Amino acid sequence: MSRRWRGVLAALTNPDLRAVLAEAMTAPPLPDARRRRAIARLSELGLVRATPSGTLSFDEATVRSILAEERPVKPSGVARFLDADGRIDRYPAQHGDRLDLLAWVADQAFSADDALAETEVNERLERFTTDVAVLRRYLVDAGILERTNSGSQYRLAAVSPR
Repeated sequence: MSRRWRGVLAALTNPDLRAVLAEAMTAPPLPDARRRRAIARLSELGLVRATPSGTLSFDEATVRSILAEERPVKPSGVARFLDADGRIDRYPAQHGDRLDLLAWVADQAFSADDALAETEVNERLERFTTDVAVLRRYLVDAGILERTNSGSQYRLAAVSPR
């Protein structure tokens, strides 16, 4: 996403730039009902306020407070592939990233002494995805989870693929 919005908001804190912008934005007067709705919305957003005399005033403090807010932290590592609930929202295209994600899931869902039936594995994986079969297959294919020859049990691989 573009960071130009910060420059636009910063420009709105400069009275000279606002004056020129107001000149450029001069339009025919609005009908009273539309003007009232526009004022109500701008007031709700905190961009204008009515002065004691009833005129409108631009509220620079609102724009400054938005500019002062902390920028959202961009997720890193495994968190890049999780939704807000900590569930996988997509699988990484890069092999290394995919292995990291799968190793994280295995660390969260299994312990070294587990020997689990497929239904138990599925139950543990449900908290990470709606498609447990795909996740289970990825774990097996990556060598993180091993299936017995009979296919009746799963356990963590003795040696990590990483």
